Amino acid sequence: MCLDRREFLRLSAGATGVAFLGASSLRAQNMIAEPVAGPALPESIRQLKRMTADVAPISLDERRARIAKAQRLMVEHRIDAIYLEAGSSFFYFTGVRWGTSERMFAAVIPAKGELAYVCPKFEEERARELIKLGTDVRTWEEDESPSRRVAEIFRDRGLRTGRIGMEERVRFFLYDGIRREAPAFEYVSADPVTAGCRMFKSPAEIALLKKSNEIALTAYRATWLTMHEGMAQAEFAGNCAAAIARLGGADGGIFCSFGAYTAFPHGSIQPQTLTAGDVVLMDGGCTLHGYQSDVTRTFVFGQPTQRQRDIWNLERRAQDAGFAAAQVGAPCEAVDIAARKVITDAGFGPDYRLPGLPHRTGHGIGLDYHEWTNFVRGNKTPIQPGMCFSDEPTIAIYGEFGIRLEDCLYITEKGPVFFTPQSPSLDQPFG
Repeated sequence: MCLDRREFLRLSAGATGVAFLGASSLRAQNMIAEPVAGPALPESIRQLKRMTADVAPISLDERRARIAKAQRLMVEHRIDAIYLEAGSSFFYFTGVRWGTSERMFAAVIPAKGELAYVCPKFEEERARELIKLGTDVRTWEEDESPSRRVAEIFRDRGLRTGRIGMEERVRFFLYDGIRREAPAFEYVSADPVTAGCRMFKSPAEIALLKKSNEIALTAYRATWLTMHEGMAQAEFAGNCAAAIARLGGADGGIFCSFGAYTAFPHGSIQPQTLTAGDVVLMDGGCTLHGYQSDVTRTFVFGQPTQRQRDIWNLERRAQDAGFAAAQVGAPCEAVDIAARKVITDAGFGPDYRLPGLPHRTGHGIGLDYHEWTNFVRGNKTPIQPGMCFSDEPTIAIYGEFGIRLEDCLYITEKGPVFFTPQSPSLDQPFG
């Protein structure tokens, strides 16, 4: 998927036809009804069993190792501390989940010394219930400045001047408050530290990503079996959300498009119902202990035309070419170049022009659907073991249909490995 899940929900809010699963999020926006359950579910979904019995969360020892690596990278890049607000990087290092609001809840990881937290005073007891790494919790009352607590942490870690790394998703008003309270510092991007850690997945992370993708694909197959003439997008997407929930995935589901609207990479606002001969595109996934899956399957309801077969087969060859190019040491752009060449050699494009492939071939994946780094032209970052990506070239033909096949992969010393089996054929999309 090329769009962040939450961003897609924001853009599609109010659309009557686009159904992106996230059952809880959709219910909040009145986009779909409460998912059906029990005997009302289609048989292919009722028979699903949980797939998470063997799942192990990330250990505290691994999180300690992440902090130690971050501190080594800070020294290497001459960064004296990094500031994180609640979000995926915060969770990556601390294991603490906390929502964002106008009230600061943050962590400071110094290059030397213990990490520290800043939280509202009235939330201290709840914060201490969640915090498992570190004991330094600085609190602020409602009439006090939380940024002053951050400046105090810098001072107490022996910092008077130097460089402070701000994590990429820190909101401006928080950065601005800290800058005003601690003006002697230079504020820089923390990406060399946060991306330098998160881009390379451990065996435990890869296991969670693999299981998350397997859950998504299993749910997709069960949902595919529920198709019927006149089916609305919301029903199809609701079935998938129910399937993922039964399998043990969290915050899961899809957006889906039928017919000519499959050419829209992230769907159309037009309501759609399923008709024989329609191309069907389903794209989404779920989370497992925070780790994301991202899978797309495209198939036909009924008998495909030769044109649909030809484009589907071309798309599969492009996905294969991208996978073959994802070798250790190759630049990330090589994957995009290889996949795009297959499509342009068939007469589409060139470049990002339509009909053809209008977006990058893949993105990094982990705790976020989209994270460092991308399979895109111009990205010279060398592919290295531990990196994880999507491989998802698209062929979009407005006025006809679109085909996207997407599977995520991880890089080993010997090259790329898919988390899930590729779609074998248009007639048997799930084998």
